[in-house]
Amino acid sequence: MSGVWVFNKNGVARLVQNPGAEPIDGTTPSNARRKVLVHIPTNEVITSYAQLERKLLSLGWLRYYDDPELIQFHKEGSIDLISLPRDFSRFKTMHMYDVVIKNRNIFEVRDM
Repeated sequence: MSGVWVFNKNGVARLVQNPGAEPIDGTTPSNARRKVLVHIPTNEVITSYAQLERKLLSLGWLRYYDDPELIQFHKEGSIDLISLPRDFSRFKTMHMYDVVIKNRNIFEVRDM
């Protein structure tokens, strides 16, 4: 069983099989809708890592610089770690949901 756990506004989780139907090769199927990460308080679509980093830093996340292949954030006092590919063009739906799950009520994934 594989997929992504998605939490609704009531905090109830459900398993989404094949979210966004993103192929491994990075192409997008013609019938799939593009997903975007949205900062809920400002209703701002996240379009770059610089923008995402500003939001995460303001929420108490700290940036790690250990791995040259990844951009990583850790929240002090927790075991949470957000690991993202260095290239924003490789920022996929699964990464968006990782940010959302670790920052409930701050971010959400929407269809574009």
